[in-house]
Amino acid sequence: MISKTKVHSPEEHITFDQNDLELKAFYNSPSKKGRVIFGELVPFDEVWRTGANEASTFTTNKDLTIDGKALPKGTYSLWTIPGKDTWQVIFNSEMYDWGVKFTDQTPSREPEYDVVVTTVPSSKSLTVMENFTISFSDIGEDTLMILAWDQVVVPVLLQEK
Repeated sequence: MISKTKVHSPEEHITFDQNDLELKAFYNSPSKKGRVIFGELVPFDEVWRTGANEASTFTTNKDLTIDGKALPKGTYSLWTIPGKDTWQVIFNSEMYDWGVKFTDQTPSREPEYDVVVTTVPSSKSLTVMENFTISFSDIGEDTLMILAWDQVVVPVLLQEK
């Protein structure tokens, strides 16, 4: 079963190096395939594993500040709660083998291990993004982590402490 899901949602390993800051993201990239993504395939106001298959991860080699909240250097599982106009982006200190529990398909995330939870605005892209992506962009002294899929773009401001 697992090997077949990777065909439809391949693994992505992203590394961003800027000066001495190194950020990494690991996720599985599902495709749109003509489906309505947010509000249907990925329900609004419910925890999403932020990709497919395994829980996505985010790694930083430096302490960061996100929306005034401290995120110590390390590796975190990455979760989101998509909304119509804003998303909650969650950095959780636990690693989970799979993004959902096999028994009932609910997210594996345990909220008591959330280190940073931030709410960010989402925006509509002018183009349709077929595959879910996580990318990083340098914006002067700060960095954006950008989550994008379908016509939704979610930027998360990452600042070095």
